[in-house]
Amino acid sequence: MSKSSRLGLLGDRDFGRLFAATALGQLGDRINFLALPLVAISGLNADEFQVGLLTAMTTAGSLLVGLPAGAWVDRMRKRSVMISTDLVRALALLTIPVAWWAGLLTIWWLYTVALLHGVFTVFFDVAYISYLPHLVGRGNLVEGNSRLSTIRSVTSISGPATAGPLVGLAGAPVTLLVSSAGMAMSGLLALTIRKREQKPEPSGRHQLGREIKEGLNFVLKYPTLRAIMLSDAIFNLFLVMYQSMLLVFLEREVGLRPFGIGLVLSGMGCGALLGALLATRISKRVGQGSVIWIASLATCPPAALMPLARPGWSVCVAAIGLAALSLGGVVRVVSQSSLQQAMTPDRLLGRMSATTRFVSWGGIPLGGLLGGASGSAFGATGTLWIGAAGMTASALPNFLSPLRTMRTLPMETAPGLAR
Repeated sequence: MSKSSRLGLLGDRDFGRLFAATALGQLGDRINFLALPLVAISGLNADEFQVGLLTAMTTAGSLLVGLPAGAWVDRMRKRSVMISTDLVRALALLTIPVAWWAGLLTIWWLYTVALLHGVFTVFFDVAYISYLPHLVGRGNLVEGNSRLSTIRSVTSISGPATAGPLVGLAGAPVTLLVSSAGMAMSGLLALTIRKREQKPEPSGRHQLGREIKEGLNFVLKYPTLRAIMLSDAIFNLFLVMYQSMLLVFLEREVGLRPFGIGLVLSGMGCGALLGALLATRISKRVGQGSVIWIASLATCPPAALMPLARPGWSVCVAAIGLAALSLGGVVRVVSQSSLQQAMTPDRLLGRMSATTRFVSWGGIPLGGLLGGASGSAFGATGTLWIGAAGMTASALPNFLSPLRTMRTLPMETAPGLAR
């Protein structure tokens, strides 16, 4: 077997560069995931509702620009969108340590940066998902998504493991310098990818409303796409409720310091890495459609181990539950992303991605607010119980759809299937 055959897509120079850029960008993002809330919790003594509101601001971009983002991205070269949004996000994060050193940092500054970062993340993610079929071809989507999920999972381990000690040594605001640098280097590395798309052909006078409607109608037309979108919406709502109080619970209820919190989150990354490595094998064995609902049903309930944790060994058991949650999440996302990309014509990839993201992620800001409100009313522990139950229930729409018995991905786009 030749070396290129063993490496698969990693033997392709341009995919290798996207792989490396993903590693750097995701490392920065995972450090940000831990450091930004800790700036509020430890540095600014934010209460539970303020932490929940910060989470809402981080994810509000999906609600604000989710639908038009797809139409706009479909008019542009996806690679260029990825580069520019990486650099803008890096600059936004850089303002936090600068403001901290100048004595100007407030919770409202964090809200503003979180909102800007979230808006540009929407454009990045829509472009990223739409660019992959162009770069690797539709026949390699499962392998491409699995490879990229693997490196994202590795950074889910290394990011918190790096951020925890850095926060302990230098403080959360300074740690965001590393996050900013990772995103900047990701954008610069993506600049070296040689395979460029043709600029989309202008289709006469652009009508944003009509283009948005076309993407929305496409997704709503097919039961499998509708089910994935609805299940994701339910899962993400309760996941964010859960996450908004997870750091509060670990620091204030369990008494972990930043290094210990980083280790717990790294455990989630271990589960995600295992899921990425096994995703293709599990999907082939279980069925590439049915695995989407089975993964959620099998791995969401262990998240309920966390609210049972107390100082001591039980935290390790709870961390295993979080690892299982991450494993199932990656297996599910690899399969459903490949299915969505395979069913969607090239010209609609951006709008498909943006539409599903708008609905699936549109409730995330609400999840942050509900998490903060629930934390104030029931405490962090009660909110974790609610989040675990809701995530488990998210498997139901997929179970009730054609995904229940689907074994393989469609070989044609959805309009071809409809003929």
